[in-house]
Amino acid sequence: MLKSSAVVSSPPAVPTSLSDRAAADLRFIRQTMAHAAAFTAVSGTGYLAIGAGALISAWFAGRVSTPAAWLLIWIADALLSIGVGMASTLRKAHRARQPLLTGAFRKFALGFAPVMLVGSVMTGVLWTLRAYDVLPGLWLLCYGAGLIAGGAYSVPVVPLMGVCFLALGIAAAWWAPQIGALAMVAGFGGLHVIFGIVLVRRYGG
Repeated sequence: MLKSSAVVSSPPAVPTSLSDRAAADLRFIRQTMAHAAAFTAVSGTGYLAIGAGALISAWFAGRVSTPAAWLLIWIADALLSIGVGMASTLRKAHRARQPLLTGAFRKFALGFAPVMLVGSVMTGVLWTLRAYDVLPGLWLLCYGAGLIAGGAYSVPVVPLMGVCFLALGIAAAWWAPQIGALAMVAGFGGLHVIFGIVLVRRYGG
């Protein structure tokens, strides 16, 4: 006589509600778009302000008599430019509802920041060696390389500006000190103003 064995069946799975699935799909789509989209919150008005500040700094730097005073002016300009750039970018990103901690901005920052760190370290090294004439070329080259690296995740205008900075940096490095001061004015002043206007017109501020 055969004995019947009890079959223990697992409890039926609780079906996921349609609204939960739709919310999960929407979150996935938003995350994918945030990682794939270009970072468009680069502020043209911020670049205009940075360029104007650089032109003022160049005017003061051309009237000091010691390398230390010259360096302090440009360091102050760099710190002010960082503050202006961050504030204007935050404002534009908030207005466009574009995330800053994830997605394209994170990639932009990761590409830009290491080159700036290299430039900062080398500035200290060259200063101790009293190789003052090399600094303009170094700054222009590093800034241009940073814009190209970070700009790969931004609008096409940004890496194009990086290429222009690289060209000026190469010229300043080869023909230092004859055109170092002029290259600084043309780059940090002129290029910021020119590309700032382009960004304002094409990408809304």
